[in-house]
Amino acid sequence: MDLETLRDANFKLLDDAVTDWSTLVKNLATLKKDAEDELHQAANKADWAGVNAQVSKEFIGKTAGEFSDAHTQASTIHKILADTRGELKGYHRQLVDAIEGGRKRNLTVIGYEGGFTVTSSVPPEGRAQQDKDNQSEITSLRDQLQSILDKATESDNSAKTVLQAIADQSKLGFSDASYKDRDSAAEALKQATELAKLARKDPKDLSPEEFDRLLNGLNKYGTDALFAERFATTLGPQKTLEFWTGVNDPHRGNYELGQKRLDKFDDLQRSLGTTLAHATQSDSVAMSEWKRTLIDIGDKPVYGNNGGGPMGFQVMSNLMRTGDYDDQFLKDYGSKLMATERKLTGNGEHANMAWQHMGADPWLNRIGEDSGSDPLTGYLKGLSNSPDAATDFFNQEFVSKDDPDNPFERDSDDENTHKGKVSLSNFEYLFEEREWPKETDLKGDDLRTGENNLALALEAATTGHPAGEVPTIDTPAHTREQSQLMESLVASIADEPERLTGRGFMTDSVGQITSEYLPDINRSMTDVVRDPNSDKWREVEKLYPVAGSEAKLDHASVSKLLFAVGQNPDGYAAVEVGQKAYMGKLMDYHLNPDLPEAQRLSDDEELVIRQIAGRSGEVSGTLALGAQEYIGKEASDKDKEYEHAVAQKKNIISGTVGTVVGVGTSFVATPWVGAAVGGTVGTVTSTVLESVFKDAEGHAKDQAQQTGGEYWQEGLTRNLTVTEDAARTASDKYHTMDTSDAGITAREAARQGYINARAIVDGQAPGSIAAF
Repeated sequence: MDLETLRDANFKLLDDAVTDWSTLVKNLATLKKDAEDELHQAANKADWAGVNAQVSKEFIGKTAGEFSDAHTQASTIHKILADTRGELKGYHRQLVDAIEGGRKRNLTVIGYEGGFTVTSSVPPEGRAQQDKDNQSEITSLRDQLQSILDKATESDNSAKTVLQAIADQSKLGFSDASYKDRDSAAEALKQATELAKLARKDPKDLSPEEFDRLLNGLNKYGTDALFAERFATTLGPQKTLEFWTGVNDPHRGNYELGQKRLDKFDDLQRSLGTTLAHATQSDSVAMSEWKRTLIDIGDKPVYGNNGGGPMGFQVMSNLMRTGDYDDQFLKDYGSKLMATERKLTGNGEHANMAWQHMGADPWLNRIGEDSGSDPLTGYLKGLSNSPDAATDFFNQEFVSKDDPDNPFERDSDDENTHKGKVSLSNFEYLFEEREWPKETDLKGDDLRTGENNLALALEAATTGHPAGEVPTIDTPAHTREQSQLMESLVASIADEPERLTGRGFMTDSVGQITSEYLPDINRSMTDVVRDPNSDKWREVEKLYPVAGSEAKLDHASVSKLLFAVGQNPDGYAAVEVGQKAYMGKLMDYHLNPDLPEAQRLSDDEELVIRQIAGRSGEVSGTLALGAQEYIGKEASDKDKEYEHAVAQKKNIISGTVGTVVGVGTSFVATPWVGAAVGGTVGTVTSTVLESVFKDAEGHAKDQAQQTGGEYWQEGLTRNLTVTEDAARTASDKYHTMDTSDAGITAREAARQGYINARAIVDGQAPGSIAAF
């Protein structure tokens, strides 16, 4: 900054800007509150169906979020401008005072473009001698003025850098980057640059102390938007791959690092992955180029064709195990990754050979026990945090039936041939056909991390929320792409149940998926032809209303799915608790006399209760048959695994499960969303779930052990009791029919549905049913 610029500065425009931004912040705070209270919350309470449930509700939620981000960004900009104005005014006063102090000592300051000079205030003919005599004072004043100008320049440049970085974060909409002042934002950028330079070093030269500094810095700043973008772009995509490879490869890294910091490699992997994930959310030009280049070099050896090393995808996929990566980046990355999979595996015929970890290969994964050599393992974990990208990925075609090198043949519809080549989606290939590379843990047991991550990614892809979570009031209704994937999943398991029962570790995810499609599942169990012009089908739609796109399932396949899911305690618990919650909601919903006529199934409450209770009983009975299969003929602690799993659901869903009256997404799309358990006194679902959890907790502590047959039989009694309680509570709440009659009706219908499950499964589910 030039001396004259600061000395003669007119701060009116900056003052006006700070005032304007202050006003804007206040106005946006009001708009933010209105958007949340009057738009977002109202939308969550409204009845949505069809396209509105899929588009309008989500759009309103995102719009309300934009107001929040706009307020955050405006507030940050206001703080930066206010900080900078205050500092520049301070430096202006210091400069003016210093010049005036020099004048009193007969020193003159002369500014010019690009600099200034200090000289004595005497006629030109005697100035040279006077300057010589006053050299110490001249030097002192010059240094004082230069110091002030340097600080002012730093303040001005710092503000410019931070404001530009914030503006670059988002091409459309607003950034959620929030800072209390300019210095904190500037410090984040400074640390990003310094730490990136550390990571760019040759791994052989990275000391344990530098490792610690890098790890601590990423832990502290990794979720900071400006830091993440600056760190990633300064490090660069190529150096990102070289850094993580070098740290883990004893032949390329620092031997001392492996000896002294090996126990912290997992922490570095987590923090580095989280940092890069945040970075990908930036729309800056530099970050866009980073993403493009990273994908471009993904199918190439990290150290080039001559230097070798692992492939770029193998390295980067391991850094995707933590954090929420940008959806479009994940989609583009996945497309190129699967193209590489096809190329290296003969269209998927030899995947277990292409990515098999060999003894000399670096151990690229430090989170868990698998080596990280299979890039799909880490990538699928990344997809599990990004539902939209996951849905898109699984619905993409992996190989076409018209591809002459397609190795996959299945039963053909052609009368002249028994087998024929078929097109496979990414889902079908990964879930049904791929031979996963073999790995073992320290005990010699097979590791199935990739397949487990596949289940997690499918959970995100079908439900619309990250795996391991339960949906919230803001989770959109199922889209056609999600429900289509659900249809494929159910059909695949029904066609070959071993795809699930042989991989029990997948069942917790599949169970959660199933629980979130219970309206669709209950519809399929009516056996009514799905004809939109049929009165019977319209009655089914009223009985089990669905927001968004329905998964069109068939009864036989659903029964096989439930039987398979029931053979795992976690899967059983997810669906059983979900079905009980859903049954309670249906009772509450349909017995409400204020339900609009257009949504009412019948004025005959007894008929409605029988329909709900019967179908719910069948779901529970089918699940219990799966549990019977798992527990077996001999009494053992296996029955307690089911009770513990059900009891633990209370901790997972407490605060999210309850009742929502009306055909809103939260009611229709899933049984998991609503008010807190017990939060609405007397509500049907709260009563049901408290009963379910209390019963499970009691049985879990019971020392008596049961055979599978005994567990199924006792499940019948428990199911009747819970269903009866739901009907009695709903009828008592609304006074629509005699409470006792409601209870008896529900109990008998639930009994019949539960018993029917055995006959249905005996006739439809392949595999054995343990005899008792």
